[in-house]
Amino acid sequence: MDQRTELSEFLRSRRARLQPQDVGLAHYGGRRRVPGLRREELAQLAGVSVAYYTRLEQGHAENVSTTVLDAIAGALRLTPAEREHLSRLVRPVSGRSRATVRPQRIRPELQQLLDTMHPVPTCVLGRRLDVLAWNPLYCALFGDYATLPPEQRNLAWQLFRDPASRELFVDWDGKAADVVASLRLEAGRYPDDPRLCALVGELSVKSEDFRRLWAIYNVHDKGHGSKELHHPVVGRLLLRYETLALPADPDQVLLTYHAEPGSASAESLRLLASWWASSEEPEGSRAR
Repeated sequence: MDQRTELSEFLRSRRARLQPQDVGLAHYGGRRRVPGLRREELAQLAGVSVAYYTRLEQGHAENVSTTVLDAIAGALRLTPAEREHLSRLVRPVSGRSRATVRPQRIRPELQQLLDTMHPVPTCVLGRRLDVLAWNPLYCALFGDYATLPPEQRNLAWQLFRDPASRELFVDWDGKAADVVASLRLEAGRYPDDPRLCALVGELSVKSEDFRRLWAIYNVHDKGHGSKELHHPVVGRLLLRYETLALPADPDQVLLTYHAEPGSASAESLRLLASWWASSEEPEGSRAR
């Protein structure tokens, strides 16, 4: 992915979402020729010249100081994840392109941990939202990853290319927006990753929803929250999810789902685990 183009599109999209009244500037009514703030207004807020900001928004990020970058991030009201993304677009981390060609491996101890978390649907996510490892209850909840080819063991691919995902996630639109925003963050971290470029290319061609969300340019990390599911076996599930960083493996995170203790969803998870264990060919816990 071209860094200059990515930087230009990101800055324009963040400027377009702000209105003068959002940042304390006077608005005298009438039709504005551009959505959001004008470049002149953004430059004024950041304390830089219009010419300087214009060059930056055109993708020319040579010798941008940290002070100026912080001022522009503040003027654009960027979130911490968006600030990280902007920083990586301006100053790509050396060696990242080499890292993308290394195979993503799961430490045996990490796989053992997943195996012991059998009451909790859990997986390990790697670069580009690849699902690297999982436990049986995660498969019971989201599908048997062991039967999928490696290129389909990916959250974004599953969401936009597997029709079953639209039935599973009650708020599919919200889930889709979250996944695309996370994938955008991955693109900033690994702009030269050929597999990531191929994934984005495939989804852009095959999914109108993905194209629309990708063009919005929202960026955020996976974090935590809640999801409502409609599972074909046990019906409605209201689950909390947590994303846990793995310091020893900076490109991997542990993604867990859990239900409120004593709730109907907790009982449904228990029934789901029993159903999966008693199925004819349970695949168990596996990693790629």
